[in-house]
Amino acid sequence: MAVFHYRVHKGEDISEGMVEAPNLEAASEILGDRGLSIISIEEVSGEGKKFSVNLAMFQKVKPKDIVVFSRQLSVMISATLPIVQALKILIKQTDNAYFKTVISEIADEVDGGQKFSIALGKHRKVFSNFYVSMIKSGETSGKLDEVLQYLADQLEKDYDLRSKIKGAMIYPVFIISGLLVVGVIMMIFVIPKLTEMLTASGQELPIATRILIGTSSAMRNYWWLMLIIIIALIVGFRYLLKTKGGRKAWDLFLIKLPVFGKLFQRIYLVRFTRSLATLVIGGVPLTTGLKIVNEVVGNTAYQAVIEETIKTVEDGESVAKVMLDSPIVPNLVSQMMSVGEKTGRLDEVLSKVAEFYSREIENIVANLTSLIEPFIMVMIGVAVGGMVAAIILPMYNLANQF
Repeated sequence: MAVFHYRVHKGEDISEGMVEAPNLEAASEILGDRGLSIISIEEVSGEGKKFSVNLAMFQKVKPKDIVVFSRQLSVMISATLPIVQALKILIKQTDNAYFKTVISEIADEVDGGQKFSIALGKHRKVFSNFYVSMIKSGETSGKLDEVLQYLADQLEKDYDLRSKIKGAMIYPVFIISGLLVVGVIMMIFVIPKLTEMLTASGQELPIATRILIGTSSAMRNYWWLMLIIIIALIVGFRYLLKTKGGRKAWDLFLIKLPVFGKLFQRIYLVRFTRSLATLVIGGVPLTTGLKIVNEVVGNTAYQAVIEETIKTVEDGESVAKVMLDSPIVPNLVSQMMSVGEKTGRLDEVLSKVAEFYSREIENIVANLTSLIEPFIMVMIGVAVGGMVAAIILPMYNLANQF
C-alpha cells in the first residue's frame, strides 16, 4: 500500500490530507467516491511516509477541544443543521491541525453514508470507547443533540477536576524540584570547598559532617553510576507497571497511601460513578456500561471489582452485591447503588454520588495545598539545620582551638 497526499475541491471548500491506496488510480477513485474534485495528488515517498508516522505519535487532541467540539456540534444539530454541514463548519473553527484532519475524515465517512458513531469509532486515539458508545445511544434514541450536550457537560467536569488537581500540585512540585537542584549543586560545587579546611585540620569530625563529605565525594566521583542507577530504577519501575502483578500492587498501594490514598480513591470513584451515570442516562444497557466504565476507571483494583460486578449482573444478581463486600468501595457508594437499583433511579443516584465525591476531592486538594506549604518549610528548615550542624559547628570548634 502507498500513501498519497491530495488537495481537493468540494463546493467552495478546498482541503488537503492523506489517503492510503495500492496505486494512484485507486487513490483517485477513493476520493472520487467521496464526491471530491481532485486539484492535485501525489505519492509520498517512503522516507516521507516514515516521517509522517513518527510525527503522528506526538499529535494529540486536548480534552478541552473535545468539549468544545461536542458543545458546538450539539447546538448546530439542535438547530436542525445536517450533521455533515455541521462537521464542515467545525473544521474551520478548530485550531488544532490534527483535529481538523480527524473531523474532515469523519465528515467524509458520514457523507459517504456511514453512521456517525462508526466514523468516530475509527479514531479511538481521539474519541474513547465511552464517547462512541454515548453517541451510538444518542443515534438510536434520536436524541443526539441532547447526548452531545450531556457529554460536553460531563467531559468539562472531568477536565475541571483534573485542572484543579494539577494546579494544586504545581507549586509543591516546583519547590521540591528547585530544592533538589540547589542541593545537588551545593553537594558538587559548594560543600567540597567549605569542608576542605575541616578535612585538612586533622580533627575528628562529627558524624553529620562525615556523612555530608562522603555524600558530596560520591556525587562528584560517581555521578555517572548514580545516573545509571536512577535510569535503571525508572526503566525497571515502568517495566514492573506493565506486568499484571506489578500493576495490581502499585494500584493498590496508591489507594492505601496515607493522606494521598483518600484523594486517589475519590478520583477513581468519581470516574466510575460519573461515567456509569452518563451511560445509563444515555440508554446504554447496564452490563455494557459496566464494561465500558471498566476501561475508563484506570485502576486495576477497582477494575477487578467491576469485572466481578459484571458477572453477578449477568447472572441476575444486584449490581451492588459485590461492592457491598469490597473493602475498597465505601459503604456510601454500595448502599446508594443498591437503593438506586431498587427504586429504578440508578442514574440519578450515581450522579449525586459523583457530585458528592467531586466536592470531597476539591476539599482534599485545598487541604493538601494548605498542609504542603508548612511541610516544605519544615524540609527547608531541616536542610539548613543539617548544613549548620555539619559545617558551621565544626568550623566554630576549630576556631576555638586557636
